[in-house]
Amino acid sequence: MTHTLPAAVLWDMDGTIIDTEPYWIEAEIALATRDGGTWTHDDGLTLIGMALPESAEILRARAGVRGTNDEIVDDLVRQVGHLLRTHGADWQPGARELLAALNAAQVPCALVTMSYASLADILVELLPPNTFAAVVTGDMVTHGKPHPEPYLKAAELLGVDPTQCVAIEDSPTGVASAEAAGARVIGVPHFVPLPFAPQRSRVRSLTLLSLDGIAQVHAGRPIDIT
Repeated sequence: MTHTLPAAVLWDMDGTIIDTEPYWIEAEIALATRDGGTWTHDDGLTLIGMALPESAEILRARAGVRGTNDEIVDDLVRQVGHLLRTHGADWQPGARELLAALNAAQVPCALVTMSYASLADILVELLPPNTFAAVVTGDMVTHGKPHPEPYLKAAELLGVDPTQCVAIEDSPTGVASAEAAGARVIGVPHFVPLPFAPQRSRVRSLTLLSLDGIAQVHAGRPIDIT
């Protein structure tokens, strides 16, 4: 059975395209240590996919990080940007290849990330021109993931119906955001598990996801390769 491709594919960034989660956790630990608090790798896992202002509130309450939300976020973004530019990006297996295949098939892609524009710009610069037809970052929205606003905004920028899109995410928070926007979702678990749910697709690696698989998900036939 042949299925058509979606109107667009909407991509999360951290943990989905590039493995930046260790950088975020390193930055969080550094801020907590600077201010005499405690923060662990496991603590960092609880913030994956969360909007940065909400992460800042948690870091202040639980790890004793000093400063306003904006100041804490600025510190995090600056440190992660430094790590990304210094050490480079570890690409998630299959991400660049799938992006290239979608581009060749003329399926528009959008980047939908809770990272701020200064970090998203680094990724965009590392990819071929016009890989993303739209970019939505955490500093462009009022409500971050798991609210649907980021994915609704991406669909709006592309001029497509969000229910005709497929989103690719690695975190429960991001999956919730995309599902709330009405998109079909393919979860690619990385640091945290993604539980089974009806109509939710899961693959353990993007290397296992083809254009045919994306078309199948778009047609309402979930795939589960975990």
